[in-house]
Amino acid sequence: MIDEPVDHTPLARLGRWAHGHRKLVITVWAVITVAMGVFAPRLEHALSGAMWEVKGSESLAAREVIDEQFGGLSSQSAAVVVHSDTLTFESPEFQQAITDAVAVLASEPAWGPAMPAQPGMDGKTAMIQAGALVDPTEAVRAAERIHDEIGALSTTDDGGDITVALTGSPAFWGDFNAVNREGMMKAEILTWPVTAVILVLAFGTLAAAGLPLVLTAAGLITSMGILFGITQFTDLSIWTFNFAMMFALALGIDYALFIVTRYRAALHAFPDDPQHAAGIAMDTAGKAVLFSGITVLISLSAVLLVPIPAFQSMSAGMMLSVTFVLLAALTLLPALLGPGIDKFALPWKGTGDHRSHRFEAFATKVHKRRVLAAVGSVVLLLGLASPVLNLETGMPSITMLPEDEQARQGYDFLAASFGPGGPGPIQVIVPAGGDAEATAAAVTATEGIAMAFPPAPGMQGASMIQAVGMYDPSSKEAIDLIGTLRDVVPAGVLVGGPVAENHDLDHTLRDKAPLVMGVVLVLGFVLLIVALQALLVALLGVLFNLLSVGAAFGVGALAFQHGHLAGLMNFESQGYLTSWAPLFFFTLVFAISMDYTVFLLASTREHFERSGDPDEAVIGSVAHTGRPIIAAAGIMVAVFYTFAIAGTLPMKEMGVILGTAVLLDALIVRLVLLPAALHLVGTKAWWLPRWVDKVLPDVRFAH
Repeated sequence: MIDEPVDHTPLARLGRWAHGHRKLVITVWAVITVAMGVFAPRLEHALSGAMWEVKGSESLAAREVIDEQFGGLSSQSAAVVVHSDTLTFESPEFQQAITDAVAVLASEPAWGPAMPAQPGMDGKTAMIQAGALVDPTEAVRAAERIHDEIGALSTTDDGGDITVALTGSPAFWGDFNAVNREGMMKAEILTWPVTAVILVLAFGTLAAAGLPLVLTAAGLITSMGILFGITQFTDLSIWTFNFAMMFALALGIDYALFIVTRYRAALHAFPDDPQHAAGIAMDTAGKAVLFSGITVLISLSAVLLVPIPAFQSMSAGMMLSVTFVLLAALTLLPALLGPGIDKFALPWKGTGDHRSHRFEAFATKVHKRRVLAAVGSVVLLLGLASPVLNLETGMPSITMLPEDEQARQGYDFLAASFGPGGPGPIQVIVPAGGDAEATAAAVTATEGIAMAFPPAPGMQGASMIQAVGMYDPSSKEAIDLIGTLRDVVPAGVLVGGPVAENHDLDHTLRDKAPLVMGVVLVLGFVLLIVALQALLVALLGVLFNLLSVGAAFGVGALAFQHGHLAGLMNFESQGYLTSWAPLFFFTLVFAISMDYTVFLLASTREHFERSGDPDEAVIGSVAHTGRPIIAAAGIMVAVFYTFAIAGTLPMKEMGVILGTAVLLDALIVRLVLLPAALHLVGTKAWWLPRWVDKVLPDVRFAH
């Protein structure tokens, strides 16, 4: 029952004000969106494909010395591989290909003078290396600029086949960005129509179905334009664009769906006062959306604790996008609401009452079988989570790229000719005054080192020893070899290079994961206490979120670590999840799960405040929120799975894990497990210690 006006609450006043000044609000948002829309399309090309170093790490210190004293021949250098199945290194055609490749490198000012070509052990492969004279971001852009020109040097004429391929870290990220861009375009083309269909099915009117798309587009375009402005002052990772778009799209539609659904119900009760209906919608669903948005921002902010620029960039970009989507939901959306929301009704449009009799009947069945429902749900989720016990993680390997990409071709030729460790040399830096010969001997004697070159002098007295390991640079053995080397070399000696950078990334992600996860859990728990004014309900919300997160990661392990979806989704299994998955995806999954947690439990709290009956509160909340939760989950699952189908391997991992988490959270946790648990606990679920009650702000949802 919706009765009294709600002008006394800030969100209600905001909703009524925005609705009453709708022309002003819509005009302001239109101007901002159009202005930022001029810059938004330029964002993707302004982002960085690098930024994967660890701040303060040994490998970064080694890279800086190499860039300063050894002509930029660090992990960011360019490497051109020349290979032929029919010609040898000494043949004139092969030598001409080398000369042509050196000329292309020399035409790009980002690279220094090329080193003499190094022939491989097979006599049919050579590597040409040129140091980077620019930062990693510009090195990636330079690799993109010469990519096609290098590829054009390949020949298959009667004189013999020759393949010329640009490889190395900048080339890898350049090729990856191109493949990723193509996948993102496919995902976008698929996502919007699917989303529109689900919204039409959920609302039953074309007018209502269009509002979430307008809201999300305004928030997303605005944030993308601002992100482009930020790139003019500092680097942002290319992943900022990918994750911000996917996350903002899913959350924006969710938020709009919740508010619009509640507004239609309020308008049904007060058909002559749409402004009052806007106030009611904002004070109920809008309040839940606000707490949900704050929870998401808190979760994402925890990622800023990881000292990896790419992660900090992604987190900041996603926070900005979510902030603008949230602002649009709280200001633009109530301005757009009105009696015309039910225009262009379709045959299945409801009466406007947002209480679903079907979900009420379902909730009643859960109440009757609450013990079975609770135990069965927990057993199912724990079963799905069981593969996490044997979860393996590792750094992304070259298999993320298709076999026909230059960076992968060059990598494979190097591995075949120079040994498995050839594509990722280990670079040991001996400081000025250090014993370079003794260090070289220690490196050579280390188990797992295939060969080490004599020390090369630097411009300021340091020496560099390049070594080749026996293992694939992305393998666990190669990562472990870095730790072994750091134990045997003298103090002050730096172990760097691509493999060492992978080592530092991997260990930093592992070390920081407990801290980030702990911060997310604690802050999420505190926010739920504030929002719901109940201790046990907040605890259940966090614990059940962990269950859905664990189950989603279990499915992810089966799909990617064990490769059960490799054929269906067209990828090569690396035999593990990428190292950032536990930390980063946990944060995202937890944030999304809290979205549904807040929405359902806010409604439960609202019903409990009215009736004081805990069972009626649960049944009533499911009856009122079941339909929008399923619709919102359907959209999120469609968005995430679409990106999983069309995207690169990291996007596939994210899409499957997040999509599965949403699916399990909506169908199992929110509609079965949580209601069953609340029925079992009863009134105690809403208990709050008096001393806690005294310090908390008074938050209410009932009217």
